[in-house]
Amino acid sequence: MDTYQAVYDAVRSRINGFDSQSLIDRIARNFDFSHHAEIIRQEFLIVANEQMRPSVLFRPELSSNDIRYGNNEWVTHYGEKPYGGVQGIGTSPDEAMRDFDKKWIEKLEEDA
Repeated sequence: MDTYQAVYDAVRSRINGFDSQSLIDRIARNFDFSHHAEIIRQEFLIVANEQMRPSVLFRPELSSNDIRYGNNEWVTHYGEKPYGGVQGIGTSPDEAMRDFDKKWIEKLEEDA
């Protein structure tokens, strides 16, 4: 226990006058963080664009077509079934959602 106290006192005496804020300020002055701001801005724009996708805004129903029998197909559907609305098809949920987005935009252009 006496050894512990001696080591503790020695370490404490060394860091007693330590100014962590001045160290952080010196480090910040020596590094250029401006490129990080541009990276964060670009990432923000990517996320904002993803949030504007029709499959995100309208949240179509997502289902699989009998993956058990080898028909590895995912379907997204929004609107009246079986023939109305917009439907996307793909081999993965992401692919089906992207197909839904594409068909949503095509349908809007046809209606206009």
